[in-house]
Amino acid sequence: MLLRMSTTLIRTLREDPADAEVPSHRLLLRAGYLRRAAPGGYTWLPLGKLVLDRVTEIVQAEMTAIGDQEVHFPALLPAEPYRTSGRWTEYGDDIFTLADRRGAEHLLAPTHEELAALLVKDLFTSYRDFPVTLFQIQTKFRDEARPRAGLLRGREFLMKDAYSFDLDEAGLRAAYDRHRDAYRRVFDRLGLAYTVVHATSGAMGGSASEEFLAIAPVGEDTFVGCTDCHYAANTEAVTTPAPAAGDPLARPPVGVHDTPETPTIATLVALANERRLAGRDDWTAADTLKNVVLTVRRPGVDETELLVVGVPGDREVDLKRLAAVLAPATVDVFDAWGERPDLVRGYIGPQVFDKLGIRYLVDPRVVPGTAWLTGANEPGRHATNVVCGRDFTPNGTVEAADVRPGDPCPACVGGSLTMRRGIEIGHIFQLGRRYTDAFAVDVLGPQGKPVRPTMGCYGIGVSRAVAAIAEQHHDDRGLVWPAAIAPCDVHLVAAGKGPQVEAALDLGARLSAAGLRVLVDDRAGVSAGVKFTDAELIGIPRTIVVGRRLADGYVELRDRSTGERAEILVKNLADRLVEEVGRNVV
Repeated sequence: MLLRMSTTLIRTLREDPADAEVPSHRLLLRAGYLRRAAPGGYTWLPLGKLVLDRVTEIVQAEMTAIGDQEVHFPALLPAEPYRTSGRWTEYGDDIFTLADRRGAEHLLAPTHEELAALLVKDLFTSYRDFPVTLFQIQTKFRDEARPRAGLLRGREFLMKDAYSFDLDEAGLRAAYDRHRDAYRRVFDRLGLAYTVVHATSGAMGGSASEEFLAIAPVGEDTFVGCTDCHYAANTEAVTTPAPAAGDPLARPPVGVHDTPETPTIATLVALANERRLAGRDDWTAADTLKNVVLTVRRPGVDETELLVVGVPGDREVDLKRLAAVLAPATVDVFDAWGERPDLVRGYIGPQVFDKLGIRYLVDPRVVPGTAWLTGANEPGRHATNVVCGRDFTPNGTVEAADVRPGDPCPACVGGSLTMRRGIEIGHIFQLGRRYTDAFAVDVLGPQGKPVRPTMGCYGIGVSRAVAAIAEQHHDDRGLVWPAAIAPCDVHLVAAGKGPQVEAALDLGARLSAAGLRVLVDDRAGVSAGVKFTDAELIGIPRTIVVGRRLADGYVELRDRSTGERAEILVKNLADRLVEEVGRNVV
């Protein structure tokens, strides 16, 4: 393949676009890989499409290597299968819906579990047909409220989704492990630094799930790792070690105290120590019980439910963690205080929730026998020794408190958690029978009785992976593509006006004939300085400068990642490059 910059649609920019928020967004636009077409939607220009295709080819190769079969489902889907599975309402505002000219409702596909289950039901009838795994690479749609960060949070994106069907749980686990290993090979080949973390399943459903997170400061996912063991998890999936329960009746009785002008936990703790409430002067925020009032809306239901979440006062309620637990319901902070005079804002305690019929969920640290300083449900008053299991009984526990560096590891003794940010590039799920149950997918088993297959699903964000690679592989001059996915193997720069241009084109043709992907900067009227700047911005792994030493039979070879330069005889160039490219792209 030979591309000429004089005729290829490449438009580099000298300045950062005003709306570019993260390095990948900024550099992919500046280097001429993308153009914004709409909020959350981008046109892939020739160089960008080449990168996208190379990532796609790696994903396809690793999926077919483990026996997955490629199909292609429609992107415009009828509503009925999604109504049957319940996800028409569960997705809520996150999906694009439309009606055709006959009034039939449709959606633009966010994912295809329903269609995969229906296809298997249509085509497979016997246990002898299994296991079956289907995959596709196709455009998906999500109605993001605030598209941002270029390819990292768009409304339209390219995704690889695979669906496994097995007859038992052992088969599902084997398929899950097979895809987990294949994902590692994919991301290793893409040159990504990543971590595999425990995750929640969300609207997908199922039991076990893990995310593959590309490590990046701009990532929207926060994940933890342990200092002493191999535990890693998205913060939404972190579990809190609970203390041992005690005897609620062994605690002193409740005491109610005047606590004026204590609008914050800090002011409450200061006053409690100053007045030695309950005979103590060692109160901390962790001894207080903060009760946060929220509203919960379930899909397809107009009315909201009032929910109170109790967490130790040294913690905040993490709405993202709570939403992951309550999915597909959505959660918001309650603000209609005028409608609930029975809830005393700033002085709410758990003693009244049962009488008021309000669901109350608590942090796992709130166990029977623990005593708390909390609201007395009277203006300007708090209560001490409010004991779980004696003075209030929660409706359950919930992982809603924020996770912090230094928190104890839930998987080992003695380890503590560290925190980093990452970009979700892959997610794998053990779905179980949610979708095969919804569509009554049964096949004839070996004993002559119906067997219902169990499912797994496995996603890779293909277009998002391009952005993740750009986030990890750039410097202050531009992109630095790994050889395996760069749009071209070699960037030839003609540093002159006459014989150098013709020589660069001739050399490019010979390198192309040798099987290399070549980009030649043959633009007329463009200075060598601008050409070199563009070459660094575009980020192809090797730049060959055809300049003054051409007359002596030499060109200069520059390595984009290391900055190393070497003069190479033209007659030796093709063999050297073919060897290097073959060694680096596999």
